[in-house]
Amino acid sequence: MIKRAPRSCAPIAATLLIPFLLAWLPARAAEKPEVVVYTSVDQVFSEPIFRAFEARWGGTVRAVFDTEETKSTGVLNRLVAESRNPQADVFWSGDPVRPFVLIRRGLVDKYVSPVATSIPASFKATDGSWTGFAGRARVLLVNSRIVKPGEMPRSVRDLAKPLWKGKTAIANPLFGTTTMHVAALFAAWGDETSKKFFEDLKTNEVRIASSNGEVKRLVASGEVAFGLADTDDAHEAFAEHAPIEVVYPDQDGIGSLVMPTAAVLVRGGPHPNEARKLIDYLVSSEVEAKLAQSAAHLPLRPEVKAPIGAPSLGGLKTMSVDYGRVAETMQELQPWLRQWVGF
Repeated sequence: MIKRAPRSCAPIAATLLIPFLLAWLPARAAEKPEVVVYTSVDQVFSEPIFRAFEARWGGTVRAVFDTEETKSTGVLNRLVAESRNPQADVFWSGDPVRPFVLIRRGLVDKYVSPVATSIPASFKATDGSWTGFAGRARVLLVNSRIVKPGEMPRSVRDLAKPLWKGKTAIANPLFGTTTMHVAALFAAWGDETSKKFFEDLKTNEVRIASSNGEVKRLVASGEVAFGLADTDDAHEAFAEHAPIEVVYPDQDGIGSLVMPTAAVLVRGGPHPNEARKLIDYLVSSEVEAKLAQSAAHLPLRPEVKAPIGAPSLGGLKTMSVDYGRVAETMQELQPWLRQWVGF
C-alpha cells in the first residue's frame, strides 16, 4: 500500500491568516502620525509651511483655517468652545495677543522650544506659554496716483486729517490685526486721547472695510487715497502691480506696530508629542525665511534676511508693546468698539 505524504498545514494556516492580515494592514496605516493645528494665518501662506513639514516629518497635518472676515476670532472661539474636549494640538495665531485669551483660561501648556533660543526675548514668553516668530507690521498703503509726494501721510493720525475726509479706510476693528492695533494705541496714548482720535476718524468719514484685504483693494482701485493694513497686504498689492506705496507710520513718534505670529501648545490636545515637533518647525529660522519670501513677514532673528523692499527689524522704529497688557485692553475695549462701529 502506498503511503501518502503528510499533508502540509501551511496552505491552511495561510488561508486562516489572510483575514487577520487584511484587518491588520488598515490599522497599521491608521497609525501614521498626525497633528491638528488651528490657524488665523492666511491659508495661502500657512498651508505651504504645513506641507513642507509633512514632507520632512512623514506625518499628516490637519489644519483648520480662519476666514478673512473673522480673522483671529473664529478659530479662537472654537478653541474656547472645545476646551472640555480639545480637538486641536497647536494654535498658530496671526498675532501675539489672541493666545493670551487661551492662557488666561488655562487652555495652554507651556513649551520652551529649543529652536527658539535666537528669537529676541521681547517676542516670546520666558515660561514657554507662547513663542513669537515671523512678524508683520502695520503700515499705510498709499495710492501713488492720488497722493502727491508732498502730501504723503507719515502717521496713523493722518487718517483723521480733514484733507483726507472720506478718502481713507481701515478694516473693521472688531476683528483681526486692526483690533490689536487699536488696543496698542489705547495702551500707548491712554483712553482720552485714543477715543478722541477715533471720534475724529468717524467725523472724517473713514471707511470701515470688511478686512485688511478689502482696504488694499480700495486703495489700489483709487476709491480711497490711503488706508491702514499689514505688510502682507502690501506684498500682495506689489504682486498685483497696484499703484501703491508703503509707509511705515510714526517713525518720528511712537513707532510702527510689529505683530509676530505666535505658536502655542493647546492643553489636552490629542497629539502632544507631534504638536511639539510642529512648534519646533514653525519657530525655526527656516520658516521665518520662507514667510519672508512668500508673505513679506519680518524675521525676528537678525541673521534671517528681510523681504525685498522691506526694512530689517533693526532698521525700523517699533512701538514698545506689552502684548499681555494689549490683550487685556483689547478685551476691555470690545463694548466700546462695538458701539463705535455701530453694532
